[in-house]
Amino acid sequence: MEVLKLENVKKYYGVKSNITKAVDGISFNVLEGEFVAIMGASGSGKTTLLNCISTIDNVTSGHIYVGGIDITEIKEDTMADFRKENLGFIFQDFNLLDTLTIEENIALSLIINNENPKNIDKKIQEIATKLGISNILKKFPYEVSGGEKQRCACARALINHPKLILADEPTGALDSKSSRMLLETMKDMNEKLKATILMVTHDSFSASFCKRVLFLKDGKIFNEIIRGEKTRKEFFDEIIDVLTLLGGDLGNVN
Repeated sequence: MEVLKLENVKKYYGVKSNITKAVDGISFNVLEGEFVAIMGASGSGKTTLLNCISTIDNVTSGHIYVGGIDITEIKEDTMADFRKENLGFIFQDFNLLDTLTIEENIALSLIINNENPKNIDKKIQEIATKLGISNILKKFPYEVSGGEKQRCACARALINHPKLILADEPTGALDSKSSRMLLETMKDMNEKLKATILMVTHDSFSASFCKRVLFLKDGKIFNEIIRGEKTRKEFFDEIIDVLTLLGGDLGNVN
């Protein structure tokens, strides 16, 4: 099943002779259960593209479908409802509220989504058990480890069973140990919980956890590689080969 489909998407900034083609005719799809990375150098268009997919920004032309719904045709007054019912987000700084417990942080999206109060506790317990954070639900974010905060953020992204989870440089502010923990959690979300994830990253280590990588250059798709039966180390090496052509990040993998 096709969760995400882009058809000749363009996003231009500026006017007349001073136009920047941030996204220049991109087409691709993401199937249910995929874990896909978008990579590219600074200015390649990857963040602009994610902003269009996440409904933060509007396309100049083209179409984006999420679960078969053309989000370029959704009216502004119904966009918030579409977003909370269909999209999950993993932010770089996790955006947890320190005045709420871990349980309340996870519950917040359910409450916003008008979930029946009788179902909230059950849903939280289910997702917390799957992500191994049942024992910290009554604690506040400042009382738990960085890894536990990460799993809380992942639980919050998953709790409404969104069609698509979007992650923008999720490891950008983390040390190597915390990065690995988050990526392992996202990998489990994908493989064990069947979450469909689209991640923007500049980091080859992060991308090596994915099943497929799209490389952008000057607003266009430059290349695409699929992990298949390769080991993560083999896939990492293949990512490096492409990034070398792009002049991209050459991080290390363990």
